[in-house]
Amino acid sequence: MTGEWTFNPADPHATPMTGDTPYLIERRVLAGIPCLIERPVEVAQVQAACVVYHGAWAAKEGKLGVYSALTARGWAVVIPDAALHGERLKETPPGLQAREYVWESVRQTVTEAPALLDTLAETFGPVSVCVTGSSMGGYVTQTLARTERRVRRAAALITSGVWEEPEVQKPELRAFLEANRPVTHAGDAPPTPLLLASGDHDPVFSLDEHHAPTAAAYRTAYAQAGCPERFHERVFPGVGHFTSRGMRDAVLQFFLQD
Repeated sequence: MTGEWTFNPADPHATPMTGDTPYLIERRVLAGIPCLIERPVEVAQVQAACVVYHGAWAAKEGKLGVYSALTARGWAVVIPDAALHGERLKETPPGLQAREYVWESVRQTVTEAPALLDTLAETFGPVSVCVTGSSMGGYVTQTLARTERRVRRAAALITSGVWEEPEVQKPELRAFLEANRPVTHAGDAPPTPLLLASGDHDPVFSLDEHHAPTAAAYRTAYAQAGCPERFHERVFPGVGHFTSRGMRDAVLQFFLQD
């Protein structure tokens, strides 16, 4: 080779695509949190952000591509590792049993979320932010919908607001559960638009024991706040404990509403 090279605009670099629109995938550490970011090719094109929280015993990589269609609409999709997960597994304190591990992750992830949102504003400017999460990530999403007014819309998937956890005994985790249990504190969520979506074959969070009481609490709270139209619930037939394509599409539609 001579070092001479001519760019051929008819055959550019292969890159991730959503439809015919290319997007970039970056690994960034934001506020000390390892994140993957899917975004439009130019940072200046970012007009909104979606923060995506994964479930227990998972990692950020598992959510790559799920919501990437947003990038074609000028969104950045930000996928952090939840506390004690993925690249952060080594941070797990000793002596936690399984349920305490989940709730310590939720507690820490919620605590660090404001700093993450601060860093997103520094990175992309004062764009609107939506949040979604599945399973354990749904616990985080519901809490942020109540506590973080910078969240424009929130979508909690395959999750629960009941939060009855008799195995969790650590005082700081008991305090977190009592202070943030959605079915008890649903009144703090309005007026933030909220989508609660479940599968009717979910073996982890059954409709009768989890979706129904959670939806009822939110339905009452939003009605009492005078904005019943801001709470949305969906049940997807034949869907178990996973984010189905239908759920994904429902989230996209919900977030892209004006």
